Amino acid sequence: MKNHWPSLIDAAWENHALLKESKTITTIQDILAALDQGFIRVASYEKEQWIIHEWIKKAVTLYFAICKMQVYHADPCVYYDKIPLKKDYAQKGVRVIPSAVARYGAYVAPGAVLLDAFVNIGAYIGENTLIDIKAGIGSCAQIGKNIHISAGVIIGGVLEPIQAKPVIIEDGAFIGANSVIVEGVHIGKKAVIAAGVTLTATTKIIDVNQKAEEQNLERGYIPDNAVVVPGTVKKKFVAGEYYMPCAMIIGERKKSTDEKTALNNTLRAFDLSV
Repeated sequence: MKNHWPSLIDAAWENHALLKESKTITTIQDILAALDQGFIRVASYEKEQWIIHEWIKKAVTLYFAICKMQVYHADPCVYYDKIPLKKDYAQKGVRVIPSAVARYGAYVAPGAVLLDAFVNIGAYIGENTLIDIKAGIGSCAQIGKNIHISAGVIIGGVLEPIQAKPVIIEDGAFIGANSVIVEGVHIGKKAVIAAGVTLTATTKIIDVNQKAEEQNLERGYIPDNAVVVPGTVKKKFVAGEYYMPCAMIIGERKKSTDEKTALNNTLRAFDLSV
């Protein structure tokens, strides 16, 4: 990263007239190239905490402003868009099956596998992570290494508002089929999210192994090694009592569990039908 990048991007964000200057255009292009190659990322783990680099999100948004609509070819498909597709997967050591799409500006690490998936600009995909069929990884989402994102999963993207946090999924996690994780939710290391779980910034998270009065779980965060399934919780309204969706932590992933063990086997350990 060059020291002048953040200040120049902040200035262009406040004054879009600067987008006409060659220095600004070149800087934005250099930042996107660095994102694409994994030299920088929207969020990084520093001093035992995740730091969100808002200026990089601004650069991604401004990149749309300086790009023009073009025709892109990925035989036999033809695209008409502002953002080109990633390429040179063989040199990068990434396996990509036909119909999988990753946009330029997303980083996909060596050993990753894209199976008919979509990865948006600004996203980060770590080593040996599998993105399964029809899964969507939103803009700026941060996906660690050795993760399985199952079929049909939706990981929300975020560009604006600039201060909003991206979804972060840490190393070794397993995300079950058709789960939805949005609004800056943070999944801890080696957590197991069962099929069909929806997690938003306001989704109630309940540890069923703790008494109600002892619950002190942070919304939008799933702890390391937690095993999470979909559930419901009763809530009172004027019209009566109704059940609302929630996420239930039913236990912890055992250290003896192999990182590549199927989700079904993990859930069976808790006597749940699958």
